Amino acid sequence: MTTTDEKPVLVFDSGIGGLTVLREARVLMPERRFVYVADDAAFPYGDWAEEPLRARIVSLFGVLLQRHQPEAVIIACNTAFTLAGAALRAAYPDMRFIGTVPAIKPAAERTRSGLITVLATPGTVKRAYTQDLIASFASRCAVHLVGSQGLARLAEAYIRGEAVDEAAVLAEVSPCFQEQDGAKTDIVVLACTHYPFLANLFRKLAPWPVDWLDPAEAIARQARRLVPWTEEATHPDAPDVAIFTSGRSDFSTRRLMQGFGLTMTPEIFEGQGMASVTKADIAG
Repeated sequence: MTTTDEKPVLVFDSGIGGLTVLREARVLMPERRFVYVADDAAFPYGDWAEEPLRARIVSLFGVLLQRHQPEAVIIACNTAFTLAGAALRAAYPDMRFIGTVPAIKPAAERTRSGLITVLATPGTVKRAYTQDLIASFASRCAVHLVGSQGLARLAEAYIRGEAVDEAAVLAEVSPCFQEQDGAKTDIVVLACTHYPFLANLFRKLAPWPVDWLDPAEAIARQARRLVPWTEEATHPDAPDVAIFTSGRSDFSTRRLMQGFGLTMTPEIFEGQGMASVTKADIAG
């Protein structure tokens, strides 16, 4: 039987964006082993209709929790958590889920101009969860929502060392910069964990300096508060592993995972009790 001290922390994302959160979580939880799961078979989540994607995520976690028995799960994906967080907690009430939501509250606390932009996926932008955050924490600010169709893909390519067209990146981020009554946007919330990989490029292309707000550290701090401290490292000789739901194992992906100290391990998901939901169910 697996004891509490032996249980890993599972970090979940649609692709490699959650590595930004994993990096911070390791700093705060050095005694823990980590399992990183990228649902790249369904990437990008922004292309999916809500109900098929929610069903896929909840079903996928039925497999992941049974196989890995984690101490806690970090959902390092705004789209996944704002869409399926409540359903996951209802389906698996005994599991600790640490979510990722747009960092609208800290942005509202820090802004001086009162003009904030939330740069996210189209799904996160249109979700009621995001509107509720704005109403609760930023009602005195002018919050501009920008739903990027292609930025997550560009970030995936960039972090793998592929050439990225700066003009394409600029086209995605240009709407973030607003001027109103002599004031300018001074904070851009990076509401997708992929986006911080492009932060240096964002700074280079920006028409004026802004604070690009990366939520990774705050997510890791919340996880540390909820995950029990252990006196000794869990499975000190066992590596942290990365699992890609597509079974992908190309050279650039393996090299990237090695750079983050992760060992790729194959797992089969289709036909393992998951709902029969695939990208064929995408609806616009």
